[in-house]
Amino acid sequence: MVCALGAAVCFGTATVLQAMAARAVASGPGGDVALLWRALRQWRYLLGLGVDGLGFLLQVVALRSVPIYAVGAALAASLAVTAVVAARLLKARLSRVEWAAVGVVCGGLALLGLASGAEGDEGGPVWLKWAMPAAAGGVLLLGAVGGRLPERGRALALGLGAGLGFGVVEVAVRLIDGLTPGALVTNPAVYALLLGGGAAFLLLTSALQRGSVTTATAGLVLGETVAPALIGVVWLGDRTRPGLGWLAVLGFAVAVAGALALSRFGQAPPAGKLHVPDDRKIVR
Repeated sequence: MVCALGAAVCFGTATVLQAMAARAVASGPGGDVALLWRALRQWRYLLGLGVDGLGFLLQVVALRSVPIYAVGAALAASLAVTAVVAARLLKARLSRVEWAAVGVVCGGLALLGLASGAEGDEGGPVWLKWAMPAAAGGVLLLGAVGGRLPERGRALALGLGAGLGFGVVEVAVRLIDGLTPGALVTNPAVYALLLGGGAAFLLLTSALQRGSVTTATAGLVLGETVAPALIGVVWLGDRTRPGLGWLAVLGFAVAVAGALALSRFGQAPPAGKLHVPDDRKIVR
């Protein structure tokens, strides 16, 4: 659980850096790939990717040690980290309700920590490994369709797609049962991890630039928590400590609800309310 919380700290901090870079890139010609390429030329985005990389390593360790539902809730708590970082470093103002939401997230994670059991030891049905690449392809399709929707629908579709892509990564990590070159090359879960993670980053960058942050982040939180948690419980053997299933459900729901209340912190504060130590202005 410590690694899951460490990953949340990394992802929450990286969100501020990446969102600042994404908003600094003017909307130019080209689609999502062009937008990502322009963002990659921003040093804040590259630094954010480095912090994300560290967070991913911690996430992998966590997923090999504790149930997916606990890791997913901890990752959703990265929004609480983002809120605190924004309040400290970017002078963003948090209302009393938002500070309370940070406390709610922490309380939900504490309940989960008390109730969660060990990682499930079931490998899942054979078809699940093959379903993951298909699910990753579905994320790309959802992004292509969602990018053509009106603003509110676009933000929800792109955010949900990004969340589902990260969810594919969570499940795929559990389905990788060998680390030798031969085992990795022949395991479809490896390709699902790469495709799902890449699609998630692409859709998330597009959502931060082109839609409602609150709506997109709400979709992101739901996509990366609910479906992977269900897969872990139903097919991978994730369980709670004896007699504490109700406490795990309560902690999961409380942590996710608190994260949703902080969904506006899916990116840095709007232009005009954010001090950026650079000679370039953030384009809204």
